[in-house]
Amino acid sequence: MPLLMRQTDLTAISSQARTAASQRWDAIDVARGIAIAAMIVYHFSWDLSFLQLIGTNILQMPAWRWFARGIAGSFLVLAGFGLALAHVQGFRRMSFVKRLMKVGGAALAVTLVTYFAFPESYIFFGILHCIAVSSVLALPFLRLNPALTFVFAIFCLITPWLFTSPALDAPWLDWLGLGASDPVTNDYVPIFPWFGLVLIDLAAGKLLLAQRETLSLARWRADNPFFKLLVWAGRKSLPIYLTHQIILLGLLYGIAQIVGPNPSAACRQICLMQNGDPALCPSVCSCILQQVPERDLWQRLLTNKAAAEDNTRISRAAQQCMRQSPPS
Repeated sequence: MPLLMRQTDLTAISSQARTAASQRWDAIDVARGIAIAAMIVYHFSWDLSFLQLIGTNILQMPAWRWFARGIAGSFLVLAGFGLALAHVQGFRRMSFVKRLMKVGGAALAVTLVTYFAFPESYIFFGILHCIAVSSVLALPFLRLNPALTFVFAIFCLITPWLFTSPALDAPWLDWLGLGASDPVTNDYVPIFPWFGLVLIDLAAGKLLLAQRETLSLARWRADNPFFKLLVWAGRKSLPIYLTHQIILLGLLYGIAQIVGPNPSAACRQICLMQNGDPALCPSVCSCILQQVPERDLWQRLLTNKAAAEDNTRISRAAQQCMRQSPPS
């Protein structure tokens, strides 16, 4: 009798998983839509900083760096759960290959575009590259016990703190993330430790799909305009990812040509070029801007269109401020 009951339970669980997998989950699309919205917020702020429309360099702010990592992590977690959901009834080869070609092709497009737009910091292994490679690496774990998957996921997460080495700094090994230093790139999501997040939610997804309560989450439907907008964004996440930066940079670049650079950002750039001391520039520029706040003057300086009197005025202000803030 216990064996019969066990077999009955397994059949019920399998049926539960198949029912959940057969539906499009609005809840997952909402989560992906939130991640897309957060990504747009981050890239909008990055663009403002890159184009010097604001005085803050967000790349130097820990809170913004953690925000970016959180966004990348959310996409990988959702990718792991998506793998568990898509293949709960067995490996669907054609569906997997179609999705892999879509994501891999998009990753290649990102590399090509950024190579020409930002040749010194182009994206060679960003979030889309990581999702594509992680999807392939995760295939053996579709059949593995979730507990063992969790163990390997933890191993992936801690590997960068255990096995980093200068010997792995070769460019062709950068995708592993085990070098002693990070490469110069605008988006870097290497296999270690990020593949661990894919595996964590792959295992969690398999466990969740075995629960009867899962059907209520699978059946939930967005019922107000805000959630419906997030569902739409979640379902169009890839085209939004590929086009949003082109739109944002195009619009903000046009604005930058009209209003010019933020004086604080312009001053720090000039200070770094002439002095090279990033620790000194913020305090010196704060002092200089109290005397020379005009935005159009800083735009002329950055574009080498400043008149002789402009350079003289800045030079005098800088000398005075340097005396007040001598190098440490």
